[in-house]
Formats: sequence, structure tokens, C-alpha cells
Amino acid sequence: MQKRIDASTLDLKERLVSINRVAKVVKGGRNFRFSALMVVGDENGHVGVGMGKAAEIPEAVRKGVEDAKRHMIEVPLVGTSIPHAVEGKFGKGYVRMLPAQEGTGVIAGGPARAVLEMVGIKDIRTKSFGSNNPANCVKATMEGLKQLRTAEEIAKLRGKTVEEILG
Repeated sequence: MQKRIDASTLDLKERLVSINRVAKVVKGGRNFRFSALMVVGDENGHVGVGMGKAAEIPEAVRKGVEDAKRHMIEVPLVGTSIPHAVEGKFGKGYVRMLPAQEGTGVIAGGPARAVLEMVGIKDIRTKSFGSNNPANCVKATMEGLKQLRTAEEIAKLRGKTVEEILG
């Protein structure tokens, strides 16, 4: 279980990933409501994803940002990329993330790109499989980022030195 991150201490940027309009058919016609999928991050290793639902778009966005701030995670970075290859799964969405050399840029589809840019990753290659639903793609990316560990963390857990781990 990861420790809770206090969002009020971070300089957060927010990005709208998708807006979905849903309709409820009632006796007098249709009632429209909106759901907004939001990503917040400080571009320095912290990111959160949230969903907000309301009758008006700005209210849905505000609720989404609040939800994202409550679900922040810390992501270990090595330079401008990630420490190792990882695959995130959520529902039928799969996102494979591979570290890349400096200068590669963020090679990712829309929803995954939003999350990775908010984390502050500058160089990464990704491939999204299965569901192309933005919510599943974003959540799969987050699951993958949660699995990341640095060599120092692994060495500490095993009681070895970093040299012994890396060979």
C-alpha cells in the first residue's frame, strides 16, 4: 500500500482526458449529465486520476480534479524515463510501457500520453492493447506506474547492494 500524498503541497497542473455525455430518458424528455475524466500532476513524479460527474461540464471537471487529488501516486523516475519495462492492466485495457533513451519523446496514445506527461516522463515508448476506452486506458497506465520500482528500492528490500542486484 502506498503512502498518501498531500496534494495541497504540490504545484499541480490538470488535464482533461475525456468528457462523456450520458442521457436518462424520463417522462418529460431526456436528462443530460456529463462525466469528466481528469489527470492532475506536478510533472515531477506525482500523478492522480479522477472522474467527476455532474449536470454541467465545469462542475464535472471540478469534481474530477478533486477526485484525482485524492488518488495521487508517486512514480519513481530514472532521468527522463522509467526504471524498467512494465505492463499495466485494467479491465480489458492493457498498456505496455518501455523505457527509452533521452531524446525519444513520449510515444503514447491520447489517454496514456496525458498521464505520462503529467508524471513528468519525457522519454518513453508505450503500446496500448485491448480496450481503447479512455477510462480503462488511463487506469491501466496508472496500474503500470504503481508497479515501478528503482534498483535502490529492490536492493533495500532484499538486503543487498545495488551492484549485486544489477550484476
